Amino acid sequence: MSRFQYASDQSLMVYLGDSIDVPTHHRVLKLLRLLEAEPIAGVRNLHPAYNSVLIVFDPVIQDHAALERTLAQYLDRLDAVVLPEPRTVEIPVCYGGDYGPDLEELAAMHSMTAERVVEIHSSAAYLAYFVGFVPGFAYLGGLPGVLATPRLPAPRKRVPRGSVAIGGSHTGVYPFETPGGWRLIGKTPLEIFDAASVELSRLRIGDRVRFRPIAEQEFHALECQ
Repeated sequence: MSRFQYASDQSLMVYLGDSIDVPTHHRVLKLLRLLEAEPIAGVRNLHPAYNSVLIVFDPVIQDHAALERTLAQYLDRLDAVVLPEPRTVEIPVCYGGDYGPDLEELAAMHSMTAERVVEIHSSAAYLAYFVGFVPGFAYLGGLPGVLATPRLPAPRKRVPRGSVAIGGSHTGVYPFETPGGWRLIGKTPLEIFDAASVELSRLRIGDRVRFRPIAEQEFHALECQ
């Protein structure tokens, strides 16, 4: 089930499975938990993804073969790792209009009303598979299949900070103003990434996420807090 792949002269990819699913995600979390609790000498950074962890190491201290041997021992212990209960994070969202300029078109693509899209999107529970692309951007799985929508043919040069979007079978929140090709259906007034906070990102790998529809008045009230 697990396999290794050289990613560069200073990095090693560990695959925990071949699919995007919750059991594989849990294996990724368990390996991270072990590596954080029992760090390996020379390992500089850990970069988790859907079904893998990229391990960046100091080539003066480690090499691929030695790191593989050590990691194999960690992988043998995954079944014994107990994961903590995940956090649940609520994200208030003002859907449609200037906040979600793609909502109406997305609804038409699925032959439903914009209100129905909001109802379906906000009723689902999502899983943060990993954080990437830019700091604080969590790839949220669990989007109901009826809302799965291809990305825009050409990405926008500027996506407003806090935009809630759908891209393929995932949803997410843009923490910064950045280029992006996901379809924008709403916006949250919350700061998703705060360089001044201890945790930096409001969302982290393994979180459960729910979206709560709000009116524009509440959006502005929360924005001012």
